[in-house]
Amino acid sequence: MTEQSLKAERAGRGRRLDIARGTVEMTHGSGGRASAQLIGELFAKHLTNEWLAQGHDGAVMPPITHPVAMSCDAHVVKPLFFPGGDIGRLAVTGTVNDVAMCGAKPLWISAAFILEEGFPLADLERIVESMAEAAREAGVAIVTGDTKVVEKGHGDGCYIATTGVGERIADHMISGASARPGDAVLVSGSIGDHGMTVMSLREDMSFGTSLVSDAAPLAQMVANVIAAAPHVHVLRDPTRGGLGTTLNEIAAESRVGITLEEKSIPVKPEVRAACEFLGLDPLYSACEGRLICIVPADEAEAALAAMRSSPYGEGAARVGTVTDTAPGFVEMVTLMGGRRMVDWLTGEQLPRIC
Repeated sequence: MTEQSLKAERAGRGRRLDIARGTVEMTHGSGGRASAQLIGELFAKHLTNEWLAQGHDGAVMPPITHPVAMSCDAHVVKPLFFPGGDIGRLAVTGTVNDVAMCGAKPLWISAAFILEEGFPLADLERIVESMAEAAREAGVAIVTGDTKVVEKGHGDGCYIATTGVGERIADHMISGASARPGDAVLVSGSIGDHGMTVMSLREDMSFGTSLVSDAAPLAQMVANVIAAAPHVHVLRDPTRGGLGTTLNEIAAESRVGITLEEKSIPVKPEVRAACEFLGLDPLYSACEGRLICIVPADEAEAALAAMRSSPYGEGAARVGTVTDTAPGFVEMVTLMGGRRMVDWLTGEQLPRIC
């Protein structure tokens, strides 16, 4: 190293990140001083907790008593920021919800960032701040992570991969294979909000309304439902593929039929209008803060009351019934009194939605 480069290196040691004007550089993913600076001045600043502070490549967690629930997720939403959230909030809430749908209390999350060279540090900080806020709201800690940088033109700004770990609070297995004929099918609120919000922003269409994503953590709602309806059979969040595809998955796994009542399915007018304009079906539009709950009919009202006690469940409704006819199929009684099949989503209605 020349004397001139040595002086530049020493001068750089005391220089802080220029978050307001700086960008992600290849050196931020090299594992050296620049990586340590990015971690210390941006990630640790907002995500700090006792486990992250251990400073290891991983984290040593305290023991838990009940069965462990675990889920992983990857987030490639475009655009990164949208009304009601951003990729950071989505990464936390999506992971928390996947763990919660196992009938578990989410506890810890890992997060790996794949950043593109040139990505603004201000945007990265905004995303990390959003993750920290969502984690506090959900009652979880982001305990370990990783950062990699790819060359400019080889990514799309920021991708986030997460893993969630939790402890099962239900005393029985809750799964998509547990629906039984006679069960009630419930949803915790209006469907399609997230999908139509992202789509409208992506296509620069306002539809004359204010669409907002429903991205939200649902772990507390799940805990309330399990306490109120102890024999709940299925919990599932209808993300990609929406309500229609998710119910088809459940019908196939449980080998039952499901009949929906179109008049009972909550859809906001602005979402319905956007879907009609684009020729899309709200049944297949993604949700990021809603859950499907399938319970014995005699526990349906208790489960609905538990959902409605949450700020994210005010629009909860009973939308259908599990049947023993046409196993593996979902049909809907339409507003006109007819019946139509609600088939699997073919292809991808809305790519890069989460």
